[in-house]
Amino acid sequence: MSKRDVVFLPGRRALYERNRYSPAVKSNGFLFVSGQVGSREDGSPEPNLEKQVRLAFDNLNAVLKAAGCAFDDVVDVMAFIVDPESNFETIWKLVPEYWGDAPHPT
Repeated sequence: MSKRDVVFLPGRRALYERNRYSPAVKSNGFLFVSGQVGSREDGSPEPNLEKQVRLAFDNLNAVLKAAGCAFDDVVDVMAFIVDPESNFETIWKLVPEYWGDAPHPT
């Protein structure tokens, strides 16, 4: 069986331990990242949608960096969007800021 290495962010380990999950696990050459949300440093949600999306991407970036990876290494993304009909454009206009031009991850 492959060794699993848990990736924690400096200063946020207690937040993950309190919520009983790991931000990411490295195993057998792969990085598995847990869901990243638009939370502030104290774990509270950001009420502004655009700021919330930026925080989620910034949190993802921090996890990737802590694991020695970058957005270019991401091959699959799952996004959960509340009221996608109203919020899709607000969210998706930010994607190129983090992933550059298409093609984007699946």
